[in-house]
Amino acid sequence: MRKYFLPVLLPVLAVCAGCGGTQVKRMDANTVVDISGKWNDTDSRLTAEEMVSDCLSRPWIGEAAANTGAKPAVIVGTVRNQSSEHINTGVFVEDIQRALINSGRVAFVAGRDERGELREERLDQDTNASEETKKAHGQETGADFMLSGSIKTIEDKEGGKAVILYQVDMKLLDMKTNRISWSGQKKIKKFVKRSGSTW
Repeated sequence: MRKYFLPVLLPVLAVCAGCGGTQVKRMDANTVVDISGKWNDTDSRLTAEEMVSDCLSRPWIGEAAANTGAKPAVIVGTVRNQSSEHINTGVFVEDIQRALINSGRVAFVAGRDERGELREERLDQDTNASEETKKAHGQETGADFMLSGSIKTIEDKEGGKAVILYQVDMKLLDMKTNRISWSGQKKIKKFVKRSGSTW
């Protein structure tokens, strides 16, 4: 009887051992979830939308359109992470780009990495594409303005409690004159409490 009991029991134990494993629950991408209290996707998206909305409501855009008779061409430059934590600034830059493009109020110019890939493709077309379809060099749209900035933090910690201030500063620079055409700032303040632990 015992020799038959063990082979039956082992698979049951293996299944039960897996019962306490990883659980996954899918949720809407726009759902606000704060687990660690650190900068997250919601902070990135909402900050980008708010800052672009403020930027496009200022006088520079009307003046630029009046001077050229067309939508100003904008490029997003570097957003530096000067905070105390790891922040993927690439996600924030993409959120900024999306908000600018979807506004319909500016012409958006590809960034450095994308331009490099496009230029390689044009070189390839020189050799492999027909005369009627290949795209000529030297026809790129130059940016009129560059948007760049930084993300910083100030932290106040004691025991298992912390107040974290995120400060995002963005500036719009005139490519021709180096003048600052717009300056914006967004602050996010979080109170984080970790029970039974210290920072």
